[in-house]
Amino acid sequence: MTRIKLCGLSRVADIEAANELLPEYVGFVFAPKSKRYVSPAHAEKLRSILRPEISAVGVFVDEKPENIYALTSAGIIDIVQLHGQEDDEYITHIRKLTGKIILKAFTSGHIDEAEHSTADYILLDSGAGSGAVFDWAGVKGIKRSYFLAGGLTADNVRRAIDELSPFAVDVSSGIETDGMKDREKMSAFVSAVRRENIS
Repeated sequence: MTRIKLCGLSRVADIEAANELLPEYVGFVFAPKSKRYVSPAHAEKLRSILRPEISAVGVFVDEKPENIYALTSAGIIDIVQLHGQEDDEYITHIRKLTGKIILKAFTSGHIDEAEHSTADYILLDSGAGSGAVFDWAGVKGIKRSYFLAGGLTADNVRRAIDELSPFAVDVSSGIETDGMKDREKMSAFVSAVRRENIS
């Protein structure tokens, strides 16, 4: 079964919706330039009400290792997602420092690099949270497990799964209305992935 990551959650209402929908992962964005940025203190509050069976992913862009370690050691995040220029040496350092699973994001022009990354999982995205649809044709030959992101919505995610069989699908802007997470869109996305209420 394809796993689900609902990313960029920032409000108590977002977590309450996730607790009902039970995705495998939720994402907290710690990149200050992102409109979905949450502070460590706010993420801790959100994590405290997140159901324990849902893994919390911390999204970072070229972050100082000690800041990532602080969040993992405090139990705020379970998985580290790297969305910047981090290389394999950095990945190895973070893994040794935190002992956590590492997820590294790559764009469509770097598929070969993604294939050989030392990260535990890779995430294929059209850009840095651009919301544009990823070039699916370019990843059909990829041999390792990956998270598919980039322009996914309730309307196209089922086709993406049927064509590509990704390990997981990752959505953020596709479950938003006016820049905020939308409970109905979150539910529709999860239902589409799990083939619930689909005629």
